[in-house]
Amino acid sequence: MLDIAVSIGEILKDIRENQKISLQQVSQKTNINFTLLSRIETGKRLPTKEQIEKLANFYQYDKTELLKLLLSDKIIYEIQNEEFGYEALKIAEKKIIYRNSLFPELDTGAFKLESRRYIGNKAKLTDWIMRIIENETKNIHSFIDIFSGTASIAKQAMKKYEKVIINDILHSNNIIYKAFFKPEKWNKEKIFDIVQYFNALNSNELNENYFSLNFGGKFFDYNIAKKIGYIREEIERLKPELNEKEYSILLASMIYSMDKVANTVGHFDAYIKKPIRKTHFKLQLIKTYDFNGVEIYREDANKLARKISGDIAYIDPPYNSRQYSRFYHIYETFVKWDKPELFGVARKPKPENMSKYCTVKAKDTFRDLVENLNVKYLAVSYNNTYKSKSKSSENKIKLDEILNILNAVGKTKVFEQKHKYFNTGKTDFSDHKEFLFITEKYD
Repeated sequence: MLDIAVSIGEILKDIRENQKISLQQVSQKTNINFTLLSRIETGKRLPTKEQIEKLANFYQYDKTELLKLLLSDKIIYEIQNEEFGYEALKIAEKKIIYRNSLFPELDTGAFKLESRRYIGNKAKLTDWIMRIIENETKNIHSFIDIFSGTASIAKQAMKKYEKVIINDILHSNNIIYKAFFKPEKWNKEKIFDIVQYFNALNSNELNENYFSLNFGGKFFDYNIAKKIGYIREEIERLKPELNEKEYSILLASMIYSMDKVANTVGHFDAYIKKPIRKTHFKLQLIKTYDFNGVEIYREDANKLARKISGDIAYIDPPYNSRQYSRFYHIYETFVKWDKPELFGVARKPKPENMSKYCTVKAKDTFRDLVENLNVKYLAVSYNNTYKSKSKSSENKIKLDEILNILNAVGKTKVFEQKHKYFNTGKTDFSDHKEFLFITEKYD
């Protein structure tokens, strides 16, 4: 550990003398001017980052420690003769702490991809699913996640394969994929300033807006709903100044931040009919996982299947009557920001993007999908909620029907794992399992 009481020049001199190396030898080996090295060691001049890297390599010393000490010396040099230098340094420290709380790549405790509440979330099963896929397939370079949902499976696939195709019909999921994965440069300083402005807003000083009038006092505290609506208008106003990645990051970060204060059990089919707990709304940013090999779509899976190809397709469609576009209608409205007319107690818009997998047409729709996917392998997730007492939880395709459809297109293996089910209060059985079918398609 370096002595923080000494300068970078003194440390470099100590390292050299301990290794019994002359200044002339250092100059010859590093191609750094002898006089310059002398001035650095005596504190008359600060080295550059490149010079530190050369010296660290020559001395076989920890480069990171030397660079940190160099940076601290630069800061001291800048403020030492300023009247309020020390006070400014303390303010800068507070700003850094605040900024780290906004950028989860520095603050690892918040807003990773998996930190969002979402029904059917496969986060806890991801390792099991990917391990089986890896063991049961070969020569895989491209991976299709055609019902991506939270995209936890796709994220893991990005660690293993060169190309990953992500698809979901929801506008809100699509914007989240672009925010997390789209390989586009974005200006952190600009986004930080915008978020800082949003977080400084006083809800009491904001007017009513579309969001607060429809969702305030129901899905969100009224003042929080005013702030959410105002921020959404501001993001749209700022859109011409943002690239697609920056725009997506702001919207996705709002979705993740809203999820933490929503007066729900994790979806927006209904809200909790109790007084809403007073809390503070703070916009925090997501942690991005840019991936150069990603392709992002927002299409009907069966239509997309006819346009794309890959080595393996992971399929995890909805199997019961719960329509995701209805469960997450607030996020859909928030992202589209078309301010539709809303209906009913839950304030839903007119139905759109309704999935056939949630209807009696599920079996034929699934058969059409697997027959038309141009891949070598299929990996199909399925859970046995067909035993459910709740009609909304009951699967529209039975396990043996899935197996028969897959056996018709290829050689199929079945794997199973016990898994806690999504429960709205009516479903009650102890033998809940998650199944994974691996099918090697016939040529």
